[in-house]
Amino acid sequence: MTHDSPPRAWVDVDLAAIRRNLETACRALPGTQMMPVVKAGAYGHGLEAVARALDMEGVTFFGVANTGEARRLSRAGVRTRPFILGPAFPEEREEIVLNGWCATISTMEEAQHYQSLAAMYGKTLPIHLCIDTGMGRAGFLPDEWAGLGDALEAMPNLLIDGVVSHFPSADEDPVFTEVQIREYADAVSLLGNRFRFRFCHISSSAGLLAYKVPGANLARPGLMLYGVSPVASPWSDALLPTLKLFSRVTLVRTLPAGHGVAYGRTFITDRPTKVATIGIGYADGWPRHLSNRGARVWIHGCSCPMLGRVTMDQIIADVTNVPFLVPGDEVELIGSHIPVTEVAERAGTIPWEILTSLGPRLPRVYHGA
Repeated sequence: MTHDSPPRAWVDVDLAAIRRNLETACRALPGTQMMPVVKAGAYGHGLEAVARALDMEGVTFFGVANTGEARRLSRAGVRTRPFILGPAFPEEREEIVLNGWCATISTMEEAQHYQSLAAMYGKTLPIHLCIDTGMGRAGFLPDEWAGLGDALEAMPNLLIDGVVSHFPSADEDPVFTEVQIREYADAVSLLGNRFRFRFCHISSSAGLLAYKVPGANLARPGLMLYGVSPVASPWSDALLPTLKLFSRVTLVRTLPAGHGVAYGRTFITDRPTKVATIGIGYADGWPRHLSNRGARVWIHGCSCPMLGRVTMDQIIADVTNVPFLVPGDEVELIGSHIPVTEVAERAGTIPWEILTSLGPRLPRVYHGA
């Protein structure tokens, strides 16, 4: 007789909290349209579930990374149009044209190819001009802006519907960010003489929370939707946590003094130590960089230090101070007692990476639908 195995680790997602955080974004920038960023599996929360939860909230686009994510939204029955934030490979552009998804262009090669495809299929494709105001990743450079009008007006199947840029350091360098805002405003003014932009946008979460951008009428909240503020802001305290990560104890043992723990024996017990083996590892997205970095887990009201290296499927914690513990007991790794920002700091990385690394082996359990 077989039985379904209980999950060794899982992710709890609060969809109602995500909706509340979207409301906070709208209150922070009243009158601004919103493009919730749901790329990378909605930052580890689950692409389709999050998009469905926000689909009837009056948002303008869903920000995705590529055509694969746009396709998943369409197949899930999501009504809001996908906005493909990154450049598309040439072989992906036909699908974009046929579906009428919104795309960006950063080069004339892209523009000409989209025009050719749209003309071939008798389509008009909405396009946003990507301009490089300092990110260096994509976009037309300032010395190219003046020539865009003549070149693009010769492409009748492209609807130049918006102008987009991106802040590289809104959470770190306010002086440069203000310079960038002025440069973006100059670009919108220059290009606005030739095009009627319906959408002007540059702000992701940090920009939305900390800056006012004249003329911008669309924002792209990402991290803040998922309960984490990338900058200090009066709105930060209004953001609600949206994700918890749990695992279960698989073994409870007592190791003698002088015993090594995990690969490399990088931790040696200095006393008899009660340890719990816990069913999560780097194959699930739990960072190996947390090894020997002071990370902890939460069990039965106790903060328990992780010992030794994170392994592929398991971690080990000191549970000497937990009075009663048996296999199957629940372990919190991210949640009410351990925020994702703490995990990121211990791992020497950023919350974005922690959330988006939570892998498909972890079932998502949804609440607040």
